[in-house]
Amino acid sequence: MAAKRTIDLLGSALGLVLLSPVLLVLAVAIVIESGRPVLFRQFRLGRGLREFRVLKFRTMKLGSTSEMHRAYIKKLATGQADDEGLKKLTTDPRVTRVGGFLRKTSLDELPQLVNVLLGQMSLVGPRPALEYELQYYSDDHYARFAVKPGMTGLWQVSGRNELGFAEMLDLDAEYARASNLGTDVKILVKTPAAAISKAA
Repeated sequence: MAAKRTIDLLGSALGLVLLSPVLLVLAVAIVIESGRPVLFRQFRLGRGLREFRVLKFRTMKLGSTSEMHRAYIKKLATGQADDEGLKKLTTDPRVTRVGGFLRKTSLDELPQLVNVLLGQMSLVGPRPALEYELQYYSDDHYARFAVKPGMTGLWQVSGRNELGFAEMLDLDAEYARASNLGTDVKILVKTPAAAISKAA
């Protein structure tokens, strides 16, 4: 959709310009606490299951691996998690002090504006998927790959941390099947309040 891409281009470019002082401060804070690199790059699956490198501010100590997150996703997807909902591992021992703040406020995701500018992501869409999560998908969940992943989406403004893994995927698939500019605008308007509520 040309209109959606235009909004993505303008929104990401404007966001990078206006937020550049914030991005610089956060980058310096990361370097002071734990050195470089500032950015974390990870392969994710986008539209049509195409692989791309998502950008985030690095929130973990150098040398951290994905085993803990893999185990966490398995527990969520199979209903074995002790806590409810899809939550970032802010108490993860791999996470730095600055990283904990970034995760809690979702500021770690601001570099994804570059992914949006490059056309790999959209401002609004499903969460960028990890390859090892696919084993827990139902057939219906693959509908989420009909659209680009987004920085924010339907699940982020519909309960976020209280939602389970399957519920999040259901909302992503629902968005992909019925997305339109009106829905995107509503999600974008609701996102700041949802982020503040999450950080509180």
